[in-house]
Amino acid sequence: MTVKRKPHAGQDGFSRILANTGWLLGGKGVGAVLSLAYLAIVTRTLGVADFGRFALVLSAATVIKTVVSFDSWQIIVRYGQAHLEQGRGDALNRVLRFCILIDLASAVAGGAIAAGIILLFGDLLELPAGMGWQAWAFCMVMMITIRSSPTGILRLFDRFDSAAFAETMIPVGRMIGAVVAWVAMPTISGYLIAWGLAELLCAVAYWWLALRVGRGQLGNWAAGSGWDARQENPGIVGFLTATNLQTTLASVGQQVAVLIVGLFVGPTGAGLYRLANQLANSLTKISGLLSRSIFVELSRTQTTQGTATQGTDALHALFRRTNRLALVAGAVIIALIATIGHPLLGLVAGKAFLPAYPLLLLLGVAACIELVGVSYRPLLMATDRAGLSLRITFASTLLLLGLQAALLPLYGTMGAAAANIVASIAGFVMMGLASRRAMRGIG
Repeated sequence: MTVKRKPHAGQDGFSRILANTGWLLGGKGVGAVLSLAYLAIVTRTLGVADFGRFALVLSAATVIKTVVSFDSWQIIVRYGQAHLEQGRGDALNRVLRFCILIDLASAVAGGAIAAGIILLFGDLLELPAGMGWQAWAFCMVMMITIRSSPTGILRLFDRFDSAAFAETMIPVGRMIGAVVAWVAMPTISGYLIAWGLAELLCAVAYWWLALRVGRGQLGNWAAGSGWDARQENPGIVGFLTATNLQTTLASVGQQVAVLIVGLFVGPTGAGLYRLANQLANSLTKISGLLSRSIFVELSRTQTTQGTATQGTDALHALFRRTNRLALVAGAVIIALIATIGHPLLGLVAGKAFLPAYPLLLLLGVAACIELVGVSYRPLLMATDRAGLSLRITFASTLLLLGLQAALLPLYGTMGAAAANIVASIAGFVMMGLASRRAMRGIG
């Protein structure tokens, strides 16, 4: 069976990282521009307090989705690589079906958790009367649109261009929905409907493109059971668990922080924190995009070249070059936040949200620290050190939560933002030391 690759498959790993990140940045660039527009509509329509409530619902849904969902795309890339290279289409199909079963189970668990949270803690969110069921419905939409499996197929086949197109459906859908809601239903409910429809549109686009790209190479959908992938791919369950826990812990530092801030300082403080966090993340999106591209290439280098001297040298070179790229990108983004952050905040959200600028600066610095170390976690995951990466993530997240608990009562949202910087530095140092030991171990 001939493996069909993208035309750039003959390039070296670093060139593919740049090309794939370029596709992701193109999609995210469209999203970043549109997000400024739809954020302006939502913030100016709802005001600080209602935007805070809207942000709390979004954060709660995102946290639940992150907690229950698995990064199954990493499983498809990590374990599907060998099956694809050796023409084992049926085995690849079983890996895909295994991931789909995991995603479906995640959706059911997420719906139950969302219902429990709304019933038990709905009052803490300070939602308007009767909005609990709407929040639950939005959470369910988030659950059923988990799209990690089709994402893995597109990345396995180097179709980052198709994934970028599918990803743009969220900002495009939100932009269209925000305009419609602004005209027809300028309330929290209206914007929740718009955000939910955007998630559905994105999921449909991902699956359509994934099945189209993998046609003829995904094997027989009736060949064995998806659960057989556990026996055919040793270590897949442990890898699955480690990636899920890492994603969950990483989310704690992002989305749960908004909920914690909301509990301490109310919807207004949560709204300011959420806006600052979202703008900081918009300026540092390259971190997550690089991480995805780096993981794919490191996994391919490790799988196809093994421990041979040539493969080891390629892995070392790829790691060094991505580190230098991340360092330059981090420095540039910090400069951008310092120079255009304040006017950008006023332009997007208006004068009422300008008090969020110090938060934007602190959260942006924390995100850039993580950007500089963006190649560390993918290296550990690609070299079968997922457990070590998980322990480091757990330690840095525990530090973040401890610092937030200590600093929030004393310094409010500024304390929460400062906690992110300290935790990011600690995680960077630990991941850096672990990555260097890993490189020596395979050298």
